Amino acid sequence: MKRTLLSLLALITPILTFAQENKELTFSEQIDQTFLKYTGWFVDLIFYQIPFSDEFQIPWVLIVLIGGALFFTIYFKFINFTGFVTAIKVVRGKYEDIEKHGAKVLYGEDGIAHTIEDLDEHTGTSQNSDLAVDGDIADTIRDESADGEVSHFQALTAALSATVGLGNIAGVAVALSIGGPGATFWMIVAGILGMASKFAECTLGVKYRDVGEDGTVYGGPMYYLKKGLGEKNMAGLGKVLAVLFAIFVIGGSFGGGNMFQANQAAAQFVELAGLQGGNAGLYFGLIMAALVAVVIIGGIKRIASVTEKIVPFMAGIYVLAALIILGVNYRHIGDAFGLIFEGAFSGLGIAGGLIGVMIQGIRRGAFSNEAGVGSAAIAHSAVKTKYPASEGIVALLEPFVDTVVICTMTALVIIITNFEAGFLEYGKEVTEGVELTATAFDTVIPNFSIILTIAVILFAFSTMISWSYYGMQGWKYLFGKGKITDLVYKILFLIFVVVGASISLGSVINFSDAMIFAMVVPNIIGVILLTPKVRSELNKYNDAIKLKKDAIEDGANDLT
Repeated sequence: MKRTLLSLLALITPILTFAQENKELTFSEQIDQTFLKYTGWFVDLIFYQIPFSDEFQIPWVLIVLIGGALFFTIYFKFINFTGFVTAIKVVRGKYEDIEKHGAKVLYGEDGIAHTIEDLDEHTGTSQNSDLAVDGDIADTIRDESADGEVSHFQALTAALSATVGLGNIAGVAVALSIGGPGATFWMIVAGILGMASKFAECTLGVKYRDVGEDGTVYGGPMYYLKKGLGEKNMAGLGKVLAVLFAIFVIGGSFGGGNMFQANQAAAQFVELAGLQGGNAGLYFGLIMAALVAVVIIGGIKRIASVTEKIVPFMAGIYVLAALIILGVNYRHIGDAFGLIFEGAFSGLGIAGGLIGVMIQGIRRGAFSNEAGVGSAAIAHSAVKTKYPASEGIVALLEPFVDTVVICTMTALVIIITNFEAGFLEYGKEVTEGVELTATAFDTVIPNFSIILTIAVILFAFSTMISWSYYGMQGWKYLFGKGKITDLVYKILFLIFVVVGASISLGSVINFSDAMIFAMVVPNIIGVILLTPKVRSELNKYNDAIKLKKDAIEDGANDLT
């Protein structure tokens, strides 16, 4: 606890000191100037762009993300494609029995258990009920046959809630304004490659997680960096990378995963409601903080139960609206794809030409789904399963849904409606991405901008609750697992919700975004070093699936 208080004091001291020296500035400006002074170097470092010529530059972090994704794609023999159907089956629960008890127990020939009754007698549990053991807490009561707190679907939606949001709505519009329709093609490429990164990091998240006596799961890159690299006689490197990741994820959770979301949601709400006055954002922030508090107090189980409802509902409405627009403008679909493919390989009229288009598309795709960042491994590590690779396979669906489906839908709507409306001139960057996307939807569905605003607010809310869990895991890793430690973090997180909704903090947001993408460095290093472990887990799970399939084909009892 002392370490926690000292850390908090170290964070606020520079701010208070600088504020005293700059009384003529507003409070927002004081904080902004403070962060710019002390953290500007870090932001510049993380987002530094390597100049390849006078015409184009590439952020080094983008090279790491895509380079890692390409490596994982090849190493795992295009798991992005070969594992897709299996992922759907896993989410639907086809292999739930072997994931709870193990394939050899259910379908092996060792005589342990071959029927549900035999299994219950052997384990002392019942398939039809969850058991509470001494010391369990209400939010972590689980099926004792398998570690974990949430289902595959809940883990997937919890992770999706942290990535599906403003990037899909506003970010795509900005990417198109700079890179033109061709950026869409490279966006899809980035999404497909990112599927392999998500598979690798989320498999490791489950394999090296810690499970408390009460069933609470503690997982993420912090744990596989420390324990996984420790197994490879790189304990020192693993500990350093784990601490760095924990620091970065905490910073990211307060900023990009919290304040930025609250700020954008408040701005959209104030504009929609036509409210005036400086206190509107404050009141909105207080209400949002109260709603967030209700959810995050319950831990990952409650977070997952909320996200499994919000994410499919809002994503479904958004995709449905996009499909309606595509249906109404079906005659332009062919022309739209023509522009996408032509622009992807020509780059005519776009700054930087072909490379410029490629960078914009890949950047949007990689930054949207966060594959390689390591954040999703924290949510996926809480799943109930005996086979880590099962969740890795589920996780590869995340970049597909986020980037290949939702980002592409946004791009198609903008490109197709722009044929006749002409509201966007490609090659000239826009700053208000949400407004541009809203304009595109409104051309076919009048006043859909209202629904889009609600979607932005709900997506921001779901992003905040998921990132609160990510930051909490990093916080616990650094400061220990305890009720007081948890409470300190949650109070801080809720304070930042109100702050983010109330004032404009440009440098703070830039710093927090840099923290999120700084997570890439320790994570990618660790995952690449641990790829043999991932391959071993994938082979185990594939063998388990094959054992069940062979047993069923041979006439064994089908326990599904």
